[in-house]
Amino acid sequence: MVRDGAGIAEADAMRVTTRPQNAHQTRLLELLRDGGPRSRAELGDLVHMSRSKVAVELDRLAELGLIQNAGLAASRGGRRSGIVSLSPSLRFVGIDIGATSIAVAVTDGELRVLGKLQEPCDVRQGPDAVLGLALTLVAKLRDQGLLPQIHGVGLGVPGPVSFREGVPVVPPIMPGWDRYPVREALGRELGCPVQVDNDVNIMAVGEQHAGSARSVDDFLFIKIGTGIGCGIVVDGSVYRGASGSAGDIGHIRVAASGPTCACGNVGCLEAFFSGAALKRHATSAARSGQSPYLAARLAEAGKVRVEDVAQAMMAGDAAAMRLVRAGGERVGQVLASLVSFFNPGLIVLGGSVPSLLGHPLLAEIRSVVYRQSLPLATGNLPIVLSELSDSAGVIGATRGISDHVFSAP
Repeated sequence: MVRDGAGIAEADAMRVTTRPQNAHQTRLLELLRDGGPRSRAELGDLVHMSRSKVAVELDRLAELGLIQNAGLAASRGGRRSGIVSLSPSLRFVGIDIGATSIAVAVTDGELRVLGKLQEPCDVRQGPDAVLGLALTLVAKLRDQGLLPQIHGVGLGVPGPVSFREGVPVVPPIMPGWDRYPVREALGRELGCPVQVDNDVNIMAVGEQHAGSARSVDDFLFIKIGTGIGCGIVVDGSVYRGASGSAGDIGHIRVAASGPTCACGNVGCLEAFFSGAALKRHATSAARSGQSPYLAARLAEAGKVRVEDVAQAMMAGDAAAMRLVRAGGERVGQVLASLVSFFNPGLIVLGGSVPSLLGHPLLAEIRSVVYRQSLPLATGNLPIVLSELSDSAGVIGATRGISDHVFSAP
């Protein structure tokens, strides 16, 4: 997929021509993105600049094609101030690659999702196949008339990432992806800036932008899907660690013995409770006769899904409820340690497993965390389910790349 053309040079040229020129312009763009259209007078008040200075910066942003005039504001006692908004032609693309699926969305400048496509996809097929599918989905969205142009692409992958280089680094469940030039490859194909991050980090940013964490500067986002990961937000910014592997809590050892994890170690949290582990335990319960409900699903479909466990639990199946409680207890034990260490202001649970198992899983995790952590750390600690469900990743990806595009070089 990586070509020997001049795609990166072309992408760099686009960065120069479409990005703001100074910090004042960056701040104005962020205010319009996060708060919608505003009057020139209001913007001047927010950035503490004179009307003449604001006018100069806004006129330059209009010349760059990043904003437009949008009518007149109500009078504040004198001449009516003009309203400005982000250009309606601004488009960002978010790509959320999971272990078993891929989602691609298009947003406008205010990060409102205009269209989204999602398909099953096995990340183990390798980067050429998976990124090829991503490009196919982007092309479909373009064919729908949603992409007159692309100003930037944000992408998340289910493994450690060197954020500076834009490459995955030794990802346990992604054979063939180690140091694959994802950012370079997509930049050449699409001719725009590309930002690559861990999928849990982009989900945390999505929650921060439009979900439960909008007013929280220090929080943890826990994704429980095929694997388990944690997005760490400190003072409003994602903490990635020295090498990009911060938050890989699925590989914290919770038992001296137990199932072998995908990373090769024994006793990892992910090996005890994740989407893959839950399906494995549920299949065992079905085959052993512990769960008549799951046994029926196995006989009918040939496999047991997380959705089946959720339905069995809601039907009062004792084995399914034991699986959820046991998993919630394992996750809660790890989170209790993280709460004592990090003292977050909020914990958000996301990913396919919490989305399907819902409040029974949440209740078990809350119970363990509140019981095992110090009262000072949990006295005002909400633990909630994600408000954005499967859109957190694509929204976070577009927020990240918009921060880059809206920043001065």
